[in-house]
Amino acid sequence: MATATKAEKKAAVDAAAWVFNVVTSVGVIIVNKALMVTYGFSFATTLTGLHFATTTLMTAALKMLGYVQPSHLPLFELLKFVFFANFSIVGMNVSLMLNSVGFYQIAKLSMIPVSCLFEIVFDKIRYSRDTKLSILVVLIGVSVCTVTDVSVNSRGFIAASIAVWSTALQQYYVHYLQRKYSLSSFNLLGHTAPAQAGTLLLIGPFLDYWLTNNRIDKYAFNFGSLMFIVMSCTIAVGTNLSQFICIGRFTAVSFQVLGHMKTILVLVMGFLFFGRDDLNLHVILGMGIAVFGMIWYGNASSKPGGKERWSHALPTNKTEPR
Repeated sequence: MATATKAEKKAAVDAAAWVFNVVTSVGVIIVNKALMVTYGFSFATTLTGLHFATTTLMTAALKMLGYVQPSHLPLFELLKFVFFANFSIVGMNVSLMLNSVGFYQIAKLSMIPVSCLFEIVFDKIRYSRDTKLSILVVLIGVSVCTVTDVSVNSRGFIAASIAVWSTALQQYYVHYLQRKYSLSSFNLLGHTAPAQAGTLLLIGPFLDYWLTNNRIDKYAFNFGSLMFIVMSCTIAVGTNLSQFICIGRFTAVSFQVLGHMKTILVLVMGFLFFGRDDLNLHVILGMGIAVFGMIWYGNASSKPGGKERWSHALPTNKTEPR
């Protein structure tokens, strides 16, 4: 009875963490879309830097209030994480600029097999046949939903490759650091957010100018745009925290597979809020396939042998508090 209760409690916390991530991720996308479409704020990298600056203030306040205990993360590990994370953000923005939307979506889908490769090589994870097939079904479903025109050039391919590998490394590294150094999600954010905020706010205005030919110091801020920027930064705190919680509780692969539920929700929300007319039978079919694949993946990977470690290569002294 106690075991069943513990399992049920873990499942409830896992579900709550996942819902938190989905709601905040979709919310920040919708707010950012409104900010860019309605107010012409096209400075995506700088805005991400503001997100991490707000997250830094939140973690600092929690430390002062005693809700987050002091922890240690070696400087070299921190620098590696920030390197991967910033290359992920910059790579995605450049990839979107240089590639068609179709190839950009294909690149995002390829993060799942790359994340699987990292788990196989570094964590000695073995996948069952059903788990592999369920991942394939998710990829097919999301590709049917999102991939339209596909064109690519050499510069765009390089940018997409950097974005995919750095993003997969960053997400793998979140799970790795939390296990190796017994860091909670708040602890890890407290270490990484200030470094990411500083670097992104430094390079963001220059990168945004290169991508959009617009200078942020020339932007005409008004009450409406400032309100949406504050909303974006506030919701992004939850997005950053929930990402670390989910990857810490699950794995980078599970986060990527289930994360495509957000892609589907963004399509639906875009149709509802922005009057998009591309929610047709073709897209709905793809959504159905993807959702079926996600349910199959959750069932297959949770079964004995569905997804297991060959050896415990990374022991820790204590369980991460979450």
